[in-house]
Amino acid sequence: MTSTARGARARARTEVTAAIKEEARRQLAAEGAARLSLRAVARELGMVSSALYRYFPSRDDLLTALIIDAYDSLGEAAESAHAAVAQEGARQRWVAVCTAVRRWALAHPHEYALIYGSPVPGYHAPQTTVPAAARVGLLLIGIVRDAHRGPGLADLPLPADLRPEAERLVADLAPDLPPEAGAALVAAWAQLYGLVGFELFGQFHRVVEDREPFFRHAAARLADQVGLP
Repeated sequence: MTSTARGARARARTEVTAAIKEEARRQLAAEGAARLSLRAVARELGMVSSALYRYFPSRDDLLTALIIDAYDSLGEAAESAHAAVAQEGARQRWVAVCTAVRRWALAHPHEYALIYGSPVPGYHAPQTTVPAAARVGLLLIGIVRDAHRGPGLADLPLPADLRPEAERLVADLAPDLPPEAGAALVAAWAQLYGLVGFELFGQFHRVVEDREPFFRHAAARLADQVGLP
C-alpha cells in the first residue's frame, strides 16, 4: 500500500471516529450516559453495528474515549486560562483556573456530568483516563508549589489524627509540599467541583442568584484554605 493510500485511510478513520463521538455526545445530552448505545449510534450514522465495532469494540470503550476527551477539553481550558495570567501572583492564578473550570462546565454541561456526575452503572474507568483527569489537579498543585517555594504558604492547621493520612497524600501527589498543604489541596479540589456541581445541577436555584461573583469569592476563600499568600 502506498503512503498516499495509507494517509487517506488514516484520515477516513479519523473522520469516522470523530463522527461517532459527536453522535455519542448528542445521545449523552438527550438520553444520559447510562442509555448510550453503540447500536443507536450506528443507526443514526447509517452504519451497521459490526462496522462501528471496528472503531469502538464496546460501549465502555466509547465511554472511555468520551471521558478522556472531556477531561482533556477541561484541562486545556484551565491551562489556557492559567497561561493568560502566568505572570500574576498565586492567588490570581488560582482563581483564574477555578473560574475556567466553572465556565467550561457551564458551556459543556453534559460532558461535565459525564466526568463529575453520577457514575454510569456497570462502567469502571480504566487507568488510561488518569492522565487527562489529573490535568486540572496538577495545575492547582503547581500553583501551590510555586507559592511554597517563593513567598511561602500561610500556616495551616492539621489535626494530629489526620497527619498520617496527610503525609500519605503528599507522598503520592506532591512530595515537596508539607502535609498540611496536601490535605488542604485535596479538600479544596473537592470543594471546587462541589461548587460547580451545585450550580450546574440546580442546587443553587432560588439560593444563589448572582453566581459569578459568588463563585469568585468562594474560589478566593479556597485560595486562603490552601495557604496562598
